[in-house]
Amino acid sequence: MQKREDNGEAIARNLLEMCRLKVPTICIVIGEGSSGGALAIGIGDKILMLENAIYSVLSPEGFASILYKDSNKFSEAAEQMKITAKDLKELEIIDEIIKETQGGAQNNEKQTYSNVKKSIIKHLKALKKLNTDTLLEQRYQKFRTIGQKYVKFD
Repeated sequence: MQKREDNGEAIARNLLEMCRLKVPTICIVIGEGSSGGALAIGIGDKILMLENAIYSVLSPEGFASILYKDSNKFSEAAEQMKITAKDLKELEIIDEIIKETQGGAQNNEKQTYSNVKKSIIKHLKALKKLNTDTLLEQRYQKFRTIGQKYVKFD
């Protein structure tokens, strides 16, 4: 039990420290961003994703195990979870989808690197114009409102 508590505390401490960073943070999901790491990615001033990546705090297998009591139903779970770059952009959870070459990033790594670099430069230029107080406040508000388009409270 101690290990789970230590992991939770480490994740919480990481989130707190990331919130306090006085420099712009740009997080990029390049494959599968999940679990505690997904929480940390959510702290970024800008969250970018390669178009074929997935991003969620829980894996589809874990979600299927909880929801359906059957981890083999991960495909149905993934559809319900809305974990693709397209879904997350529509839900305003991520800021940009980075285009991949036909067949995926691995088919033309140089083009993928170039696309990622262009996105980083674009967002960094905008973020560098903000003073530290504004940067920290915008980061805080972004994290506080993430996913509100998806979850409706009455």
